Amino acid sequence: MLTKKQIEFCLETIGEMFPDAECELVHDNPFELVIAVALSAQCTDALVNKVTKTLFQKYKKPEDYLAVPLEELQQDIRSIGLYRNKAKNIQKLCKMLIEEYGGEVPKDRDELVKLPGVGRKTANVVVSVAFGVPAIAVDTHVERVSKRLGFCRWKDSVTEVEKALMKKVPESEWSVTHHRLIFFGRYHCKAQRPKCEVCPLFSLCREGQKRYKKGLVKLP
Repeated sequence: MLTKKQIEFCLETIGEMFPDAECELVHDNPFELVIAVALSAQCTDALVNKVTKTLFQKYKKPEDYLAVPLEELQQDIRSIGLYRNKAKNIQKLCKMLIEEYGGEVPKDRDELVKLPGVGRKTANVVVSVAFGVPAIAVDTHVERVSKRLGFCRWKDSVTEVEKALMKKVPESEWSVTHHRLIFFGRYHCKAQRPKCEVCPLFSLCREGQKRYKKGLVKLP
């Protein structure tokens, strides 16, 4: 794994590459963010934004999602993967928000994860983006980049990746680091075609070095 100084260099470089990285899910309030993040599981933010553009015009508050049959909500989000289960969870989530939280999204992470369809990643995104609480949400991009670069071990679970990053990144930088790692993974260190040939971190990247030895990377 990389040393503390090497990790600092990587994060500084990624920060220079993506200084304006931020949540790309379009939303106007914490409730819309919860719905958007819940929909984004195994789905691109771009597709979620396409769906929520009309969804959020139709449904403004938790009560609105419960005022229609489940089948209607399923049709509204049909283009999103796992739409049947997501629709069920959204209605259960809204019911719980009304009955236990007065219709408001709780600010506490432990309370958020009690909501149907809301896991730790979703909760971390919400507390960070909606409420300004430092957090590192480990999605597929953050996990991939962290393991490829050597911020953590290959065999680490998502929770272990999060803990490793929390130890190695100052708390004041957790949220911005989360967004920058996402952008780095989404637009540069892609799952299928990472841009190793032009990556400023290539010399430190164990995955890049492995790909180079296999002849998969052609340096300029």
